[in-house]
Amino acid sequence: MLKILKTVALLFLLVSLVTAGEIFIIKFKGVINPVSAAYLEKEITRAEAKQAELVIIQLDTPGGLQLSMRKVVQKILASKVPVVTQVYPRGARAASAGLFIALASDYAAMAAGTNLGAAHPIYINGGKVSEKITNDAAAFIRSLAEKRGRNAVWAEEAVRNSVSITETEALKLNVTDFLADTAEELILKIDGKAVPRLNGKQKLALKGKALMQIKMSGWETALQTAGDPDIVYMLFILGIFGIIFEFIAPGSFVPGLLGSSCLLVALVSMGSISISIAGASFLALAFILIILELKTPAHGTLGILGLLSMLLGSFMLFNPLAPYFKISLPLVILMVVLIGGLFALLVYLGIASMKGKAISGRESLPGAFGEVKTELAPAGIVYVQNEDWSAESADGTAIGKGEKVVVIEVVGAKIIVERKK
Repeated sequence: MLKILKTVALLFLLVSLVTAGEIFIIKFKGVINPVSAAYLEKEITRAEAKQAELVIIQLDTPGGLQLSMRKVVQKILASKVPVVTQVYPRGARAASAGLFIALASDYAAMAAGTNLGAAHPIYINGGKVSEKITNDAAAFIRSLAEKRGRNAVWAEEAVRNSVSITETEALKLNVTDFLADTAEELILKIDGKAVPRLNGKQKLALKGKALMQIKMSGWETALQTAGDPDIVYMLFILGIFGIIFEFIAPGSFVPGLLGSSCLLVALVSMGSISISIAGASFLALAFILIILELKTPAHGTLGILGLLSMLLGSFMLFNPLAPYFKISLPLVILMVVLIGGLFALLVYLGIASMKGKAISGRESLPGAFGEVKTELAPAGIVYVQNEDWSAESADGTAIGKGEKVVVIEVVGAKIIVERKK
């Protein structure tokens, strides 16, 4: 038993020696939200546990939530492993929250054709940010820039006036440290550099180190996607109408089950990215008006008002000033057209059913065929629609038993018939 324990311990030691000194390359593209913050924190923690030599965050983001950004920044500042942020690939950006993450890193690099900046804080629900919040963000980014020896004046300007710069301008203004189009090029440029740590300076020995490429898992990607405003909006609309259909045509449970699932995911996502109360109220009003139209037909008036309310609520649901929390116009139009078409179809079917010929009961008898059970002379019994009816010949002539007849009209509890021609 002791030999087995020693063997296992030796294997763990060998594995740790092999994996120690890796370079973690964490790829991230999208909005900085609770999901992405947890992903970045988790991978930096894993790099610390594996005693990695370096962490490179390849970043492409339009920005995101301040609380999520601060969690990532705090993790970078406290990291036992040096962290480098690279705005990557070509055409990427590190705007708003992304700028804070870049400036918090030990080194910041940019690929060709990238930009960073535009970090003025805004409320997600569209409200105007107070001067107090702006001053707080400005002080925070100035502190980060000063800690890393970067241009604090420009950093504050990016917060107060939303200025942005290209990769070459950032290098000239001492906002970033390197230009590098790939992780390999970046590693060559920072190899041998001394990085300040809590216990002194650490010299980076990166030559020959293994690269560990890291991406979001399938589950993390799904959660990140679910936080996209377009996805949240679609799930919310489909969820509400799934529940409505369950009430209109109960029994199948499928629309209600799918609708409840979509609505639950949408509400969870809304809780993490915040929504406008006014926008949600207009959407709720839209659904109420459409239900009222279906239950108490108002010749389409309530339905049209509901669609207009839905259109208005869709644009107000997220802050239009935040490009990463904005519903795309084509999607809104598509959903309104689909819901409007579905509503029109239901109204049409309702009107058609009211105008259509009855298929059961007394109203369905005129024009129905039957068979004489007892001779009509001129009165007798006729079998029609699986029932026996008191009947009378329309012209008063006798009609024999077994002959086929057609119902002309219903008079009280008696039908008037004539021979089938």
